[in-house]
Amino acid sequence: MIFKAVGETRPYPEHSFKGRREWATLAPCQVRLDQLTTTQRMLDLATLFGEEATFYDDIFPHVVKWEGRLYLEEGVHRALRSALQHRPVMYARILDLDDGSGASGE
Repeated sequence: MIFKAVGETRPYPEHSFKGRREWATLAPCQVRLDQLTTTQRMLDLATLFGEEATFYDDIFPHVVKWEGRLYLEEGVHRALRSALQHRPVMYARILDLDDGSGASGE
């Protein structure tokens, strides 16, 4: 299995990290794909195989840590591309909601 689980929604509470500027304050770190739970079930194949998939977006996927679990909030296409290239890890920005500060604790 590529991911720990495939979800349909964001089970964690709303957070203040809405745009690229907020997420850019978190340093990217390695995360194992098999520890991630996705927050979207459907994929767009054009996005998955498009060459400019990250042109207007953060190049690092966004992960939210909540109640000890890692949720892939944004970047499922990049994560799947990593898996298709037989890479079990990728770099992502992790927002840690467990530590109370909203900063990455990984």
